[in-house]
Formats: sequence, structure tokens, C-alpha cells
Amino acid sequence: MGRSLIIEADGGSRGNPGVAGYGALVRDAQDRSLLAERAAPLGKASNNVAEYQGLIAGLHAAEAIDPGADIVVRMDSRLVVEQMAGRWKIKHEDMRRLAGEAQDIVRRLRAAGGSIEWTWIPRAQNKAADKLSNDGMDGKDVERDLWREASDDDDTPASTQEPGPSVPKRTVQTRLILLRHGVTDFTVGHRLDGRGGADPQLNATGVTQADQAGAALGELVTGPVAVVTSSLARARQTGAAAARVLGVVPSVDEDWDEQAFGVWDGLSYAEIGERYPGDPARMRVEEDFRVDGGESHLELSTRVDAARERAVALGGTVVVATHRLPILAVLRSLLGLSFGHAWLLAADPASLTQIDVYADGSASVAYTNDTHHLR
Repeated sequence: MGRSLIIEADGGSRGNPGVAGYGALVRDAQDRSLLAERAAPLGKASNNVAEYQGLIAGLHAAEAIDPGADIVVRMDSRLVVEQMAGRWKIKHEDMRRLAGEAQDIVRRLRAAGGSIEWTWIPRAQNKAADKLSNDGMDGKDVERDLWREASDDDDTPASTQEPGPSVPKRTVQTRLILLRHGVTDFTVGHRLDGRGGADPQLNATGVTQADQAGAALGELVTGPVAVVTSSLARARQTGAAAARVLGVVPSVDEDWDEQAFGVWDGLSYAEIGERYPGDPARMRVEEDFRVDGGESHLELSTRVDAARERAVALGGTVVVATHRLPILAVLRSLLGLSFGHAWLLAADPASLTQIDVYADGSASVAYTNDTHHLR
């Protein structure tokens, strides 16, 4: 397994823009020992540019220590943390370029089996990185690799050292991004619209949401990409918006369709409660409950599992434009949740949920229900 590391990074500008510099350090997450320090002047730059430069310096230092490390990044810049976590848009061209540079390092770390967690901390908890950034603003260059110095101090001949066990790094095979469709008039009216029902189109708000999600994916996705949609109109429209931005032609897999609701289709939740008292509660928790003419959760899960396997087999990044219950079915299967607990997960219209699938068949849920692009 890779090492567990902490990156603390900061940057500053005296004038904003003005005389700028950055600072970063890397600690061992187990004993909090200091492993590396970085600081450098940047000339005239803004605070945000300096903060991104500090992050990049810290990522490079951590990658040198262990290219497959599990890393927690701690910064007092909420902007950088939220943008790198994918929750806020990156509008400024300079920051977009720097974020792309940082994301390239993150992708290499993840491909080597590592992981990244983004954490905002108050400035008072980032004093060490703040001091280094002030050194940078004062014109000082700092590049200390204490982990190398510790290694150099080890006088045991290399030929007599016991080799450790070889642990294969996990490599991301497929990045699966589940995109729920934008709203329809049925969504706004809280009416069920399942497979085999009315198949409504996106309304004007839904079209805007689809475009916003597509723009967010355009900033997020790099490298080989495919777009897959359900066969239902609202998902195909939403997927088409993403595909236009990503420059690909979407394909349709009907196993990503919403659950079939049979005689409930087109009814509001209030109407269902009045006509079928007690049944809505059963549907939330009973895996084999089936509405007349509809599907059970088990039947839905069976076809969604098959669709997920086909999507994963494509490799690279695969954006799937689908529906709420298929998204919950994927998360339930990966996380081992009961149907009742899976129902508690949010999957809002035009939200993004990312799952990284590794070459060894394991997977990790990077985030769920991300709607930062709609704000």
C-alpha cells in the first residue's frame, strides 16, 4: 500500500496582484513528521494564482515521496479546495490552467493507486504553509527533502537490506460519471415518469441544467471519453448536451432506463398515497415489491448491474446520462446498502456522481450528487 501523506499549502500576494510567493509542505499522516518543504517567489501575481502554485508544489513533492500515496490536501483557500474537488466552477483562465496542471498530477497519483482528499482548514491551522509563503514573498527559495536526508543517513548497505513485499498499485480502469437528467414538467410536478410511461422531454429549465452539466463535464473530463444514455427522451437530451461539449457521439443503452412504475406512472406522490395506501412505503424498503405493470427493485438492479459492467468495459471516462433510481441502484450495489437505506441517498436533477473502477475490479465512490454547476 502507498504511504499516507498530508499536504499543507498556501500562497499570498502583497497587493493582490502584487509581490507574490507560495509555500507548501508534506507531512507523514501517521506521525505528522515533516518530510518536505517548498517556497518560492512568483513576481507579480494574485493571491489565488499563488495558492494554486503552492498546491502544485506540494503535489509534486508528495509525488516524489510516493507516486501512489493516499493524500489529504489541507488549505485555507476555500476557492482552491472547492474548485479542485469539482464543486465550484473555474472561470479565470490563469486558474483554469493551473488547476489543469494540478489535476494532471492528481490523475497520475490516482493511476498509480493513490487517492486525494480535499480539506478546507481555517488560516490559523495553516501557519506553517503561511510562513513558507511569506518566505516566498520575501524572495526566498526553499526546497528541503527531509525524507531523502533521512534515507541518506541510513548507513545500512543496500545489499543487506531486506526487500519489502511487492504490493501492486491499483490502476483506475474506468472513471464512471453518472449524470442524472435535467427536470421535466413531470419532475417539477412530482409525478412518476418511469420506463414505459409518458416519456416527457426536458422543459426549459431542464435544457439549461443539461447545458450547465455539459459545461461542468467539459472542465472536468480529460482523455478518452464516451457518453452513454438511457433510451428515455430526457436522458438522451441531457446526454446529448454533454456529448456536444466533449466532442463525442452518444450511444444508447436502455438498461440505464428509469424503473418501470406500471399503473403508477404519471401519478403524483399524493395521488399514489391516496389510491394505494401503504404501498409507497413498501416500495422504498421491499426489494421484490412490484407495482402492477412495473418492475421490482431487484429487476431494476439486475439490468443496471449489467449496464454498469458494459460501461466499465469501455475504459477511460464514461459519462452515463440516466435517472435517479438507476443511480441509487449502482450506489446500493457498490456500498452494500439495503434498499431502504439506498433510498435516503440524494441524486438531484443534473447532478454528477463519480465512481472510479480499478483494474483489479474494486471501486471507490469519489463523490455523489454534485450540483455545483447549477448554482
